[in-house]
Amino acid sequence: MSVPQLQAVQDAIEAMARTLAMAGGLAQGGRRIDLAGLDAEMASICDAAMRLPKGMAAPLRPSLEHLLLQVEQLGLLLAA
Repeated sequence: MSVPQLQAVQDAIEAMARTLAMAGGLAQGGRRIDLAGLDAEMASICDAAMRLPKGMAAPLRPSLEHLLLQVEQLGLLLAA
């Protein structure tokens, strides 16, 4: 994979982070949210990151860890 492919994965991670942030805000506001499709998109991001050469994927780790934190926080909001 090339640098443009790395950037595409980073862009997808950032887009997912914005989506999760919006979903969290809506959930905090008591709004009902539809999470359909998020699992497939998250799987696609993870698959693309895993296909990157190990050294190339390393810079994505903090962003992926942040996504995990956002998912966990959203889960707590929805369970409350």
